Amino acid sequence: MTEPETITSLDTKTRPWWLRIPLTIQIVIALVLAVSLGIALGAGNPSPDNATLITNLAIPAELVLKALRALATPLILVAVLHTFMTTNIPGTAGRRLAVLLLTNTTVAILVGLFVANVLRPGSWGSLAAPTGTEVTSHSLDPWGLFKDAVPDAILKPLVDNNVIQLIVIALSFGIVLRALKSEQIAQGKTAYQPIEDVIGILFEAVIRILNWVIALVPLAVFGIVAKTVAEKGFSPFQSLGAFIVAVLVALALQACYYLTRVQFGSWVNPLRFLAGGSDAFLTAFSTSSSTVTMPITFEILQTKIGLRESSASLGALVGANFNNDGTALYEAMSALYISQVLGQHLSLGQQLIVVLTSIFASVGAAGIPNAGLVTMTLVFTSVGLPTQYIALLVTVDWFLDRCRTAINVMGDMTVSALLDGKKPRTLDEA
Repeated sequence: MTEPETITSLDTKTRPWWLRIPLTIQIVIALVLAVSLGIALGAGNPSPDNATLITNLAIPAELVLKALRALATPLILVAVLHTFMTTNIPGTAGRRLAVLLLTNTTVAILVGLFVANVLRPGSWGSLAAPTGTEVTSHSLDPWGLFKDAVPDAILKPLVDNNVIQLIVIALSFGIVLRALKSEQIAQGKTAYQPIEDVIGILFEAVIRILNWVIALVPLAVFGIVAKTVAEKGFSPFQSLGAFIVAVLVALALQACYYLTRVQFGSWVNPLRFLAGGSDAFLTAFSTSSSTVTMPITFEILQTKIGLRESSASLGALVGANFNNDGTALYEAMSALYISQVLGQHLSLGQQLIVVLTSIFASVGAAGIPNAGLVTMTLVFTSVGLPTQYIALLVTVDWFLDRCRTAINVMGDMTVSALLDGKKPRTLDEA
């Protein structure tokens, strides 16, 4: 699931005029200006006199990526705790919901890796390695992964960016806090409320800070594109075009998987599913936000598709906090794509690490803006890929972000349809 480009409680009229421009438009403007400057600076044949200027153009992108890496781990921790404290999941339905979400996310990642391995978009072109980049290799050590899941200290994952340890801590505290909250409610007490309020405030505070970073993304795009065009011309972006095609193919296959599940696992007709969900899909694509789309998704599941309110609620409201199939697919493909660009070969073991890390990162990405951009740093780090390349992916992320958000919403709707079962609701349930 990808979140709104800007989440804030402030009235949009009080913000500076440049922040009222949609992020997509800002990035398009940044791309146009960057290409123009890159051409002016040489377009592949830069003058030695401009070398310092061209090098400094990448500084904004480096700062944005550094800030994202710093925010990623605390954001995931607070987001998971916030979800556990604020959502209401019934026991049996909750277990089935968890199985469906895990299955869909795993299939999405496997689809992404399959397409990336078959099409190999990273071999269609070349991208220059960022200066000072060192790539390390990792081999699969199952027992090492198991032992590494438990950190030496509670705060260590926040420093080491170890997403598996972070999720273990977040889930442990989330489950315990949720159990304590249930006990307090059963006893008519409200001692849990201050803890819930603190977590909510921390969550909002981190998101506000992240919004400041996201506001700088167009500047980062401008710098990295201008530098790349000035130094290498337009040849590096041929490979990005191949990446776009590969991601769209994978997302289309994931959509086909959803429709197949709906056909055989629920009473809903796939054509009715697509027609009824068109408003939600278009809203998701246009806003790049499954959170903004959530009320529309919840409404059309009941009114246009005809699902029960309980099923619509679990899939579209609760499941949406954990369901990030499109984001997980994108992150897995990005890792494999960059490895291909670098001429590396991620072994089966390393790709398994990508699968595990993408699953955990996608769970932690629930409820945060530009989730794929934030958690991708963790996926890259897990297999020793340089996170500097994420800056180049940002140049096409504004479009792919919208495509995968629509797939995320379709995944939410699919879960709701499967939870609704093979019998439509009766008049008494309407």
